[in-house]
Amino acid sequence: MSELVRPFAALRPLPNRAVDVIAPPYDVVSTEEARALAHDRPLSFLHVSRPEVDLPAGSSPYSDAAYARGAASFAALRKAVLVRESAPSYYVYRMSANGREQTGVACVGSIAAYEAGRIKKHELTRPDKENDRVRNIASLNAQTGPVLCAYRSSAALRDLLRAATAAPPTLRALGPNEVVHEVWRVGDDRRVAALSAALNALDALYIADGHHRAAAAARVARERRDASAAASASQQFLVVAFPHDEMQILDYNRVVRDTNGLSIEALLARVREAFAVEPSARAIAPEAPRTFGMRVAGRWYRLRIRNDLVPVDPVASLDVSLLQDRLLAPILSIGDPRTDPRIDFVGGARGLSELERRVASGAAAVAFSLHATRMEQLMAVADAGKLMPPKSTWFEPKLADGLLSHVLD
Repeated sequence: MSELVRPFAALRPLPNRAVDVIAPPYDVVSTEEARALAHDRPLSFLHVSRPEVDLPAGSSPYSDAAYARGAASFAALRKAVLVRESAPSYYVYRMSANGREQTGVACVGSIAAYEAGRIKKHELTRPDKENDRVRNIASLNAQTGPVLCAYRSSAALRDLLRAATAAPPTLRALGPNEVVHEVWRVGDDRRVAALSAALNALDALYIADGHHRAAAAARVARERRDASAAASASQQFLVVAFPHDEMQILDYNRVVRDTNGLSIEALLARVREAFAVEPSARAIAPEAPRTFGMRVAGRWYRLRIRNDLVPVDPVASLDVSLLQDRLLAPILSIGDPRTDPRIDFVGGARGLSELERRVASGAAAVAFSLHATRMEQLMAVADAGKLMPPKSTWFEPKLADGLLSHVLD
């Protein structure tokens, strides 16, 4: 079987400076949020991942000046608090929060395996976002944002990761949202060989979050491909992979700006054509698939789709697809949720109160709460070579930026 992953010589903070460097992923904070988080934190990795925070207000994050500033900040961090490992290693990565933890492994995935479909995707990418990550990688000559992946839970890997975490971690830092991030370096030849064997025996890796980062890494790899491609660092991309049964997907909810000209009575009548509708005195957090909450005109309704309307197809049977195909498109005229400005998406970490707030404020006329997509559904879609609808999954907790980077030299 061809190579899936390999160890790498990570660029990482000095252990006592990890707490100063750690930052949220670049794509979960706005410029304003990043500016506030980086204020009075000169070593925060946000100065690299969101360099516009160090430019005048209103500066474009996609300007030449922004990428140049990010590269300068990266060079300064490397000089001050980042160190490069002397030999390729694996890194056991654990995230702990709210009484639960997930333990995986950081490595570099093969671009060839990604292009061959063994590192599987389930989302389309947007050209503008992909171009941004290409320029980011090129300006830094490094991949600094890891791609979150899953693998089908493996007893062999579980045992290897448990043994590796018996010692104190190499890095430990409290990150955003009170998530504890811990990293153990595995550089011993015997353990590296054992991890390589177990990881490369996996049938596949599944990209959970980071499709733009992976696609951008593949583009950079193609640009840099040469006779020594098999050994080139540019032909790999930074991955942190977790067993599928330890990963947590939260609901990804929808809000729509208006009711498409329908009165509340007319809206409810149309919804009843495909759903059982039950008023509720409480906010609806759907307790099972095929059940939805709807907030409109100050009231909650529980919606249950008719069983005969649920197809067998792995994509069409997703709750996000059922809501789109049976309500948002035919009733509210939301054609393409990727581009329609009348729809917005609210990650489950924000809670149902955010849906209520959006409707009460008039920012939205109607909101929908969904049951979270399951990892098994994501893998089934990827295995079928299909794509999930936009905003189908919200993974929590998020990987941190700044703890591990992959230098392309």
